[in-house]
Amino acid sequence: MSHPHPELGPPPPLGKGALRIVPLGGLGEIGRNMTVFEYDGRLLVIDCGVLFPEEEQPGVDLILPDFDYIRDRLDDIEAVVLTHGHEDHIGGVPFLLRERPDIPIVGSKLTLALITAKLGEHRIKPVTVQVEEGERHDFGPFDLEFFAVNHSIPDALAIGMRTPAGSLLHTGDFKMDQLPLDGRLTDLGGFARFGDEGVDLLLSDSTNAEQPGFVVSERNLNDAIDKVFRQSEKRVVVACFASHVHRVQQVIDAAVRHGRKIAFVGRSMVRNMNIARDLGYLSIPGDTVIDVKQLDRLPPDEVLMVCTGSQGEPMAALSRMANRDHQIRIEEGDTILLASSLIPGNENSVNRVINGLTRWGANIVHKGNALVHVSGHASAGELLYVLNMVRPRNFLPVHGEWRHMRAHADLAKLSGVPGDRVVIAEDGVVVDLYKGRAKIVGAVQAGYVYVDGASVGDVTEASLKDRRILGEEGFISVVVAVDSNTGKILGDPEIHTRGAGIGATAYDDVIDKIQDSLDKAARDGVNDPHQLRQLIRRSTGRWVNDTYRRRPMIIPVLVEV
Repeated sequence: MSHPHPELGPPPPLGKGALRIVPLGGLGEIGRNMTVFEYDGRLLVIDCGVLFPEEEQPGVDLILPDFDYIRDRLDDIEAVVLTHGHEDHIGGVPFLLRERPDIPIVGSKLTLALITAKLGEHRIKPVTVQVEEGERHDFGPFDLEFFAVNHSIPDALAIGMRTPAGSLLHTGDFKMDQLPLDGRLTDLGGFARFGDEGVDLLLSDSTNAEQPGFVVSERNLNDAIDKVFRQSEKRVVVACFASHVHRVQQVIDAAVRHGRKIAFVGRSMVRNMNIARDLGYLSIPGDTVIDVKQLDRLPPDEVLMVCTGSQGEPMAALSRMANRDHQIRIEEGDTILLASSLIPGNENSVNRVINGLTRWGANIVHKGNALVHVSGHASAGELLYVLNMVRPRNFLPVHGEWRHMRAHADLAKLSGVPGDRVVIAEDGVVVDLYKGRAKIVGAVQAGYVYVDGASVGDVTEASLKDRRILGEEGFISVVVAVDSNTGKILGDPEIHTRGAGIGATAYDDVIDKIQDSLDKAARDGVNDPHQLRQLIRRSTGRWVNDTYRRRPMIIPVLVEV
């Protein structure tokens, strides 16, 4: 990916007494969070997540950070520290551990349980180090202190880092709900104490920096969720992230009050809720949960289903229900509750799912028409609180698109951070902290690495471009037999097409053009197969563009006889 300083070259060797910060994901985008810290030849990684593909990336399952920067230095990594258990922070860990399985994975109890289950599916048994808020642990030259923060998943942590080069505070994803459902407050006192020691660099969540004020408390959703159950005469289906334990607890509590049984739908939802229940993060009466296979035995008004698919993911349970490609059939009068906010870029996919569900007669309740979701990220008022408590000497906005990071940078300047100490970087831009100053010193490769089935990194931007052309314009194949010695064409070209929207008889017009160009080439003594294929491609492409204003993929096949 590009960065805003195209003149930047590779960074110089890290100087003695300096700390290097290299974001490999999560800056300039929502997802793929991964930051590498280096001091005295040793590395520490905070988070290793994935990004989910958009429509212009057909066939891609996941997008990983580019590990090339650290691939030759895997033995220098002290640990991978996970701030919390969301996929955009832990989803890349299995792919990193394929390259060095014994890297210690550090995190809170729930985070480690989620990543251990995920790694089990990859047949990897990790080395884990469980930590809790209030604890301090050394990992090589990195002295880490952990602080509780609330977020849309339990057990999230912020990380204070002390090194000989200076002190940093990485907030992770956080908000400042003053009445959290689990009673676990963001440790503002710990932030202030750490700030009193002197923080040389603050890295802080920028996702909601454009939103004024404070995020509404999760407790404010209870009335709206209860209303959904009170007014629903048939089945209720709640779609949310498989890691959003707090939201699932709220809908479970409402279901119990209204006498409904609960079925979890979707592999990740079943796995995560079982983990959360076993660890005590989710409270469910013993006879409340039923298997999906038992749903047909119950009256519709006694059923709650909790499933994945709130972002319109094509293979998730809710999308398959909308497409009639799931064992659960949505019926007239069912209520669908989308209990999450939209990740930027997913709007079209979610709207398609909503329209599909509405087609079958479902009532859709979502953030746009009811208070059924609040963000897990701090708004501008909360971000200013942290800036004023920590009083950092330098500031680096993280976790957000460009507009979010710019807005957060402006807040930092308003709070008193000097403008020349507010560093706006993006993936791959290298920042060094030396003698109390944070400066951009270069850039490294930090592009997208695509996961497509079992393939990791084999799909390139060029192949994605080909997929887009095939999907949008179709293809035309032209089979031509030529004399291997003279290059002279033998017989008429055969043309086959798929998805180009052009009738078979229309190609009679272009056959003469192909023959003429090949005959001319033969007269000129051209018999190189590559050149002949290019002639076929150009002749066909020019005709299709002039006649139909289309640009399908053209595949010339040369048979030498």
